[in-house]
Amino acid sequence: MGERAIYEISGKDREHFLQGLVSNDVRQLAQGPAYAALLTPQGKYLADFLLVPRGETILLDIDATIAEATVRRLSMYKLRADVQIAPSALKVFRGTGTAPDGALQDPRHPAMGWRLYGDQGGEDGTDFDAIRVAHCIPETGIELTPETYILEAGFERLHGVDFRKGCYVGQEVTARMKHKVELRKGLASVRIEGAAPVGTEITADERGVGTLFTQSGGKALAHLRLDRAEGEMRAGAARIWRDLA
Repeated sequence: MGERAIYEISGKDREHFLQGLVSNDVRQLAQGPAYAALLTPQGKYLADFLLVPRGETILLDIDATIAEATVRRLSMYKLRADVQIAPSALKVFRGTGTAPDGALQDPRHPAMGWRLYGDQGGEDGTDFDAIRVAHCIPETGIELTPETYILEAGFERLHGVDFRKGCYVGQEVTARMKHKVELRKGLASVRIEGAAPVGTEITADERGVGTLFTQSGGKALAHLRLDRAEGEMRAGAARIWRDLA
């Protein structure tokens, strides 16, 4: 896991403010953390993060490499809303063993374990890349980039998008992809023999069919042209097959 940054979103308008911006329904924070994304008006990915209820604030748990740019973007929409976004002294520790008191379940997938917000940051030694590859879970800055559409990245399966909440930035394109378009591209699990750098082009019959990403234990994540990704494929010297199990 890359370094995380934690921000506190406060003010009486905080939920209403976020509801009009992010891909998930902020009202579900009454039940616990939520996974969500911030999109461009054209429906493309800008950032993904966890939103965590904590008293009279909402924690924004985000990859540190995109944190400042994301907060600036959110702040553009504040206008006269009673909302404050400030860095938090809290850190996040995560793991998959016995959950300590106060830990919260990662909302993306049960296999992603728990997260504890407090004085300690880091991990308990879990191989989270192996978990992500096994369950097809994208990571900020690796599988999730500015060219990503969140439905192609599996956000519906990961509980990161709500289609009943109403308008938010990028909602129209996302809804159209859900209801009117059969996805031809998407993040998928593949079997791999050998290895290749993240970002290597995947080819089949000398045609580009996708891009290779995180690899672990004979499997990998890849963004594929789903209608072309058949049979044996190549990524550099590595051999790849789509994992349809």
